[in-house]
Amino acid sequence: MIYLKTDQEIELIKKSALVLGKAHAEVAKWVKPGVTTKRLDTVAEEYIRDHKGSPSFKGFNGFPASLCISVNEVVVHGFPSGYELREGDIISIDCGVKLDGYHSDSAYTYPVGEVSDEVLALLKRTKRSLYLGIEKAFDGMRIGDIGAAIQDYVEKYGYSVVRELVGHGVGKNLHESPEVPNYGKRGKGIKLKEGMVLAIEPMINLGKKSVVQEKDGWTIRTTDRKPSAHFEHTVAVRKGKAEILTTFEYIEQVTANTSLMVDAS
Repeated sequence: MIYLKTDQEIELIKKSALVLGKAHAEVAKWVKPGVTTKRLDTVAEEYIRDHKGSPSFKGFNGFPASLCISVNEVVVHGFPSGYELREGDIISIDCGVKLDGYHSDSAYTYPVGEVSDEVLALLKRTKRSLYLGIEKAFDGMRIGDIGAAIQDYVEKYGYSVVRELVGHGVGKNLHESPEVPNYGKRGKGIKLKEGMVLAIEPMINLGKKSVVQEKDGWTIRTTDRKPSAHFEHTVAVRKGKAEILTTFEYIEQVTANTSLMVDAS
């Protein structure tokens, strides 16, 4: 069942999303060579709890951390660890916050120091594809319109869209109906209605679309071990135009004067 949110519920999700956006920014300050991914997780959890929220991911189906931290060829669901970031890595940081009973969910992929032009282009275009998908997330459109916008854009650059992992509804539960694939056909799928709240999250590979799950039961990586990028916003379906509930504003205040800045254009 797809649960349509009231304006009051959407405001509660936005309140959660504000804490989430600022938590991401605190983590962004630490994304640099030599920092362990476990340190990033600690920074996020402390900020979220200090602001009366709880990390949505910690304990979700047994997940052990507050952040999903996915480096280089890891697509999503990587564990924080003692791994020290290295110059030239890319790192996807996916985080959720529960506040006053409602979840928000967003992800951002950073270059660590200087990365190749090829990889930086992957990040920029994956981020751009997120906004192209969001442009289709308004009342009367269909789920397939979102996926088609993302897929059509990234595939023209020779990238591939992960099929096994998709976006989702968000609200009182972290994962709700409907699923939101990053591929599809225009005019197909569930019709979007005002009050739906969706996490739209392109996961785009530099190489082939195929992925594999590691033995830990969580970590998903590309089979060809080429890099993968991931960006995500939580949005509310409205008439005429989606409302983006999460924010990258605070992240980009931190990264604006460094190579971490990834342009949406």
